[in-house]
Amino acid sequence: MVAAPSLVEDILRLKKERNAVILAHNYQTRDIQEIADFVGDSLGLAYKAKETSADVIAFCGVHFMAETAKIVNPGKTVVLPDADAGCSLEQSCPGPQLEAFLKANAAKNYYVIAYINCSAHVKALSDCICTSGNAVKIVQAAPPDRPILFVPDQNLGSWVMEQTGRKMDLWKGSCYVHVEFTRDSIQAIKDQHPGAQVVAHPECTYAVRMLADEVCSTEKMVAYCRDHLSDTFIIVTESGMLHRLEREVPGKRFIPVPTGHCACADCRYMKLNTLQKLRDALRDLKPHVEMPEDIRARAEKPLLRMLELSR
Repeated sequence: MVAAPSLVEDILRLKKERNAVILAHNYQTRDIQEIADFVGDSLGLAYKAKETSADVIAFCGVHFMAETAKIVNPGKTVVLPDADAGCSLEQSCPGPQLEAFLKANAAKNYYVIAYINCSAHVKALSDCICTSGNAVKIVQAAPPDRPILFVPDQNLGSWVMEQTGRKMDLWKGSCYVHVEFTRDSIQAIKDQHPGAQVVAHPECTYAVRMLADEVCSTEKMVAYCRDHLSDTFIIVTESGMLHRLEREVPGKRFIPVPTGHCACADCRYMKLNTLQKLRDALRDLKPHVEMPEDIRARAEKPLLRMLELSR
């Protein structure tokens, strides 16, 4: 009896048959990261999605990421292994609610900068998109004579104001994982490892950021840890990032920080994707991402503006 092909072999065969590319966010599980063609943060994956010649994009991340890939690739099939892989930040800023707010405050003539962790509807209402890796640059490039509304992450927005000195109105949204990191839990780990560097994501609260030696996007964490003389780092972001750091910065130690809901800071949405669901998505070409063309076209403009400003 011939043995059934392994899940990995199945995925690789289907990827070739479908002329597909597998994109995985840094917060995906180890096995998904290791089978992906590209692993990165939202900005890096947005570039990969825009540049790919593949017919099918299998996006191992959360819904807004797959949606972003579809926005810049309307003619391609974009699949997400689990349709329920959402995002608390996306949920915190519903498109209709933002649209109503902008209409009620039309006299302010807001320049809307939307963190990429939002729906296509919110992107379509925005002037420019940003990621944690380019938010400072995007805000610095905003028109100086218009007030900025930054949506939906108030913690990232607050950090950007600290870096740029630019006053902004902030939407009251947050990432449920990053806001559960506490100053006390980080200090306890620092006390155990006095020489360790604390590296935190800007979605963390002000109290946590104040304790960090470096605040940066997940992509910049790789370079920081690789180039720094320290051999031990306390990583204050979602747990999946530790695997990428261990792969790309060998010989150094990376210590996770627990949150109130999880000892390992897992995002329940990111972890919905599995190899089996990825195989099924490539086989069935679903769940696939679709949206009204008028929303897609409007959302594409601020996304392309971001990519142009970030080069």
